[in-house]
Amino acid sequence: MKKSVKILFIAACISVVFFSNNSFAQLFPNLGGQRTGTSVLNFLKIGTGARATGLANTFVAVSNDISSLQYNPAGLVEFSENGLEFSYTEWFVDTKLSNFGGVYHFDQSNAIGINVTSLQTEDMKVTTEYQPNGTGEYFKFSDISIGLSYARQLTKQFSFGATVKYVQEDLGSLKMSGVLGDIATYYKTGLGTSRFAIMISNFGSLIAPSGEANLVNGNSVNSFQKFPPPTLFQFGFAIEPYMNKTNRITTSIQLNSPNDNAENMSVGVEYAYKEFLLFRTGFRFNTDAESFSAGLGLKVPISFAFANLDYSLTNFRNLGLAQRFSLNILFPNKK
Repeated sequence: MKKSVKILFIAACISVVFFSNNSFAQLFPNLGGQRTGTSVLNFLKIGTGARATGLANTFVAVSNDISSLQYNPAGLVEFSENGLEFSYTEWFVDTKLSNFGGVYHFDQSNAIGINVTSLQTEDMKVTTEYQPNGTGEYFKFSDISIGLSYARQLTKQFSFGATVKYVQEDLGSLKMSGVLGDIATYYKTGLGTSRFAIMISNFGSLIAPSGEANLVNGNSVNSFQKFPPPTLFQFGFAIEPYMNKTNRITTSIQLNSPNDNAENMSVGVEYAYKEFLLFRTGFRFNTDAESFSAGLGLKVPISFAFANLDYSLTNFRNLGLAQRFSLNILFPNKK
């Protein structure tokens, strides 16, 4: 490893140790905690890909597979294969999160992709203050996001990407919908494999529900307050401190600044053996929700493509464990 790369890696490791102590709480106090619960369409904050979530979502600077559709669209030009992704999340209180993604490369510098995320619940009883056991009616809560992404490599070191997505949330007789955007960059420093990435996700105008809600007293309400979507600013750094034909170690660190909570930081490590068997772990600091994550993956060649099978397990301090499964099918690009 070159001396400059070693110095860069050591500095990153020291930063991780430094931030993981009370120093992080001093430098990044819970100044945004009072913003909790002030955004809508919060299903957009749930990670989908099992590889990324195994790294505690520390993925904005790693993004080099199909899950870049959600984590950093600029990363779509960091791999050459066309492919499909299917992921499934065992979320909490009997909710299921499904995701589908597809990527096509026009050439080495241009790629497009489509991503569909859907969250569904089981049918739930309609209850009131006077009928706590149910009125005999049922409703379902559902969310969907449909996004179209484009990425372009401007130079060998710099790429950018953008996503436009239609989002909709249904809760009984109420519906909420809007158009949001993501914009991201990906920059290779030239020092070894180190790279930086920046992403702003889910930005758009204020959104309010439409429809009519019936009150217990017989009145109804059809005018509601507007709230912002869960916009998130992310800055990440990643590097391979050790890599040869047999082994690869990828480390990443990421700062996250949401508009509806306090700033937080996450770190992740991925080890790959012959790019066939992969192990991952990550941790998020200065947050009361997600903490420790871990996962593993297999890359299996099949007759016409490669299949990546990934699994992750994430611990949420107050809710328990969430499991995710992902399947990526990559087709060699003959262009």
